Amino acid sequence: MTFSIFEGQEPSQIVFQFKADPPAVTFELTGETDDIFKIQPDGLLYYVKALDRETRATHNLQIAALDAQGATVEGPVPITIEVKDINDNRPTFLQSKYEGSVRQNSRPGKPFMYVNATDLDDPSTPNGQLFYQIVIQLPKVNDVMYFQINNKTGEISLTLAGSQELDPTKNPSYNLVVSVKDMGGQNENSFSDTASVDILVKENIWKAPDPVEVVENSTDTHPIKITQVRWNEAGAKYFLLDRENLPVFPFSIDHEGDIYVTQPLDREQKDSYVFYAVAKDENDKILALPVEIRVNVKDVNDNPPACPSPVTIFEVQENEGLGSSIGIFTAYDMDEKNTVNSVLKYQIVHQDPQIPTDGLFLIEEYEGKFQLARQSLKKQDSPQYNLTVEVSDKDFKTLCFVQINVIDINDQIPIFEKSDYGSLTVPEDIAVGTTILTIQATDADEPFTGSSKILYRIIEGDSEGRLEVDTDPQTNAGYVKIKEPLDFETAPISTIVFKAENPEPLVAGITYNESSLASLELIVTDVNEAPVFSQPVFEAEVSEDVETGTKVGNVTAWDPEGLKVSYSLLGDTRHWLTINSATGEIFSAARLDRETEKVYRVQVVATEEGGSSLSSRSSFHLTLTDVNDNPPRLAKEYTGLFFCHPLTTLGSLVFEATDDDQKPFRGHQFTFALGSTSFEKDWEISKINGTHARLTTKHTNFEERVHRVLIRINDGGQPPMEATVPLPVTFCSCVENSCFQPAGHQDGMPTVGMAVGILLTTFLVIGIILACVFIRIKKDKSKNGVENAQASEVQHLRS
Repeated sequence: MTFSIFEGQEPSQIVFQFKADPPAVTFELTGETDDIFKIQPDGLLYYVKALDRETRATHNLQIAALDAQGATVEGPVPITIEVKDINDNRPTFLQSKYEGSVRQNSRPGKPFMYVNATDLDDPSTPNGQLFYQIVIQLPKVNDVMYFQINNKTGEISLTLAGSQELDPTKNPSYNLVVSVKDMGGQNENSFSDTASVDILVKENIWKAPDPVEVVENSTDTHPIKITQVRWNEAGAKYFLLDRENLPVFPFSIDHEGDIYVTQPLDREQKDSYVFYAVAKDENDKILALPVEIRVNVKDVNDNPPACPSPVTIFEVQENEGLGSSIGIFTAYDMDEKNTVNSVLKYQIVHQDPQIPTDGLFLIEEYEGKFQLARQSLKKQDSPQYNLTVEVSDKDFKTLCFVQINVIDINDQIPIFEKSDYGSLTVPEDIAVGTTILTIQATDADEPFTGSSKILYRIIEGDSEGRLEVDTDPQTNAGYVKIKEPLDFETAPISTIVFKAENPEPLVAGITYNESSLASLELIVTDVNEAPVFSQPVFEAEVSEDVETGTKVGNVTAWDPEGLKVSYSLLGDTRHWLTINSATGEIFSAARLDRETEKVYRVQVVATEEGGSSLSSRSSFHLTLTDVNDNPPRLAKEYTGLFFCHPLTTLGSLVFEATDDDQKPFRGHQFTFALGSTSFEKDWEISKINGTHARLTTKHTNFEERVHRVLIRINDGGQPPMEATVPLPVTFCSCVENSCFQPAGHQDGMPTVGMAVGILLTTFLVIGIILACVFIRIKKDKSKNGVENAQASEVQHLRS
């Protein structure tokens, strides 16, 4: 059992009433009582002194029920008393006065010093959460704060205003009063402390130079110095940073910080450059933010005017009045805009043909606007005029060509060849893009002009926009096509009305009439279609600990023909779900586990009942939310932890815990304790943060072997999960600070006896081979001699 008690409460408080069945007559309390916790014979557990979390945060007790002879009848049962923190400690700065310095124009938000305070209260509760703030800044110019502090870490940095406005010639130093509060600074009962901070402002000469202007196409000898940068101290190394990744970067910098242009520049290729100078120390570490270098390329008039196209074509109707605008002719110049180098003038220098007279057209000198200068045009005089236009800037001239076509006026409307195209039957699954009908209208205006071109438009019967009409530019035929899928259930019969129109406006007094209209009866036949889901993906979210049989979501589909739909699942590889075939409701069919699969994805099949039994699919995604159902464990296998034996001083080592549940927003907050009181004489454990703890020896008298220390880890979740895990620690002889272990016999390696046996066998085989050779050499001797020789040789080998 676990009980939580706030520290500092009045003593003689009852914790719990324990009971036991006969023959138990009394209770015994052991463990970390610290003479604070007592138990009466009737099982009433209480404490007689106020608790102090900073002295002991957890009391591990054991309660046993005893009979009249003092023998244990039941238990001992482990009891954990968690001492909950109250805000009874004041935060304290480590120093009463801090000193620091900052460079003028330093980067805003980059810390240049910090202050630090401590609080003995529980850092995992608001009581121990510290909040820093600047109370006073002296001097405070125009009521603007130049300094800021990270309210959690105590890091001091410049504000944006401070980075821009700090000036050692005006105020060489500043004084800050900094406060720290506990309770996260959000409670009026927070404790606080203050400290003084003196800050010296140093001058910064690392500044961006003024923008540089370089004349394009310079013929001077390169490289040419154009500007410079300097770091605050000597010894800096300078680099240029081209963030545009130019194919050729035409600038360089030397060891003094002087910047050069290395080749002639062309403003028409690039009119400005922005790059950066970087200063680094001897370790190639950047000393400050890069400074920006701007180079503008100054224009010279080195480009003649250019025509917009080889021939510019305009159209004018033959009945246009005097002064009518025909079009605007616009040439261009690659030189810098809005300067004398790019100001262009226009003049017509030739007209062909000069019928019925020369000078029929006028062009505005600077705007390039073409107008009729003398009279209206007639196509029978000339259907086309070719003009030569001179375009000039202050140094160059260019000739451009303009063609003006005289077009017929639009005084004829399109007329359909027939007004009724009858009935047309198509299935509803006809492919999009299919041409279902060709319609035809004619226009008596001049062919291949805007007056005779015909555009077809559907004005009735297709509000859904399922049809479209494309016009053949050569024949003016209209091709009626399927633009969107047809739907028998929505529109089985439609009366389509087409209208034929010209892109060119009709002249005054002429209007479209019924001759420009035609109709079609479109009949759509039914095709059996598969069921349709209401959405392509269905999503739901449930807790991973829901009971089997819980509804977790549902899907919906319908059949366009009105048939009933049945549902089934595909891809339910873990057999976690089941679906009601009639309603589409989805239920859990087994225990769910977020740690196995956070988002469980299956497919749902909807099948029409009867008909062709067509089916369609959708996806169902089930997101599992976490519950605390995994006990803590060590973050890795700690097999290499050792201390050199014999231990000369107290030693410690750090280990990490984790668990398989979802990481909390504030991170894991594990608590650590020794797994048994038997380890307390040798070890102690202390928490470093929410995931790490330190195991420390209490003495130096350990045996040279592997000690398996049991660690109890609690995750503090809801409900809390706890595990006791072994942490192996080896005490061993060391060589050069490494654990030395004598090498034993290794599998696969021969013993000394085996090696000797192998060697003797090898010699024996060699001897036999030599004997055979000797026998062959002596083969002419008598048989007895051979036998004696063999006997002698064998005897020798055996010896």
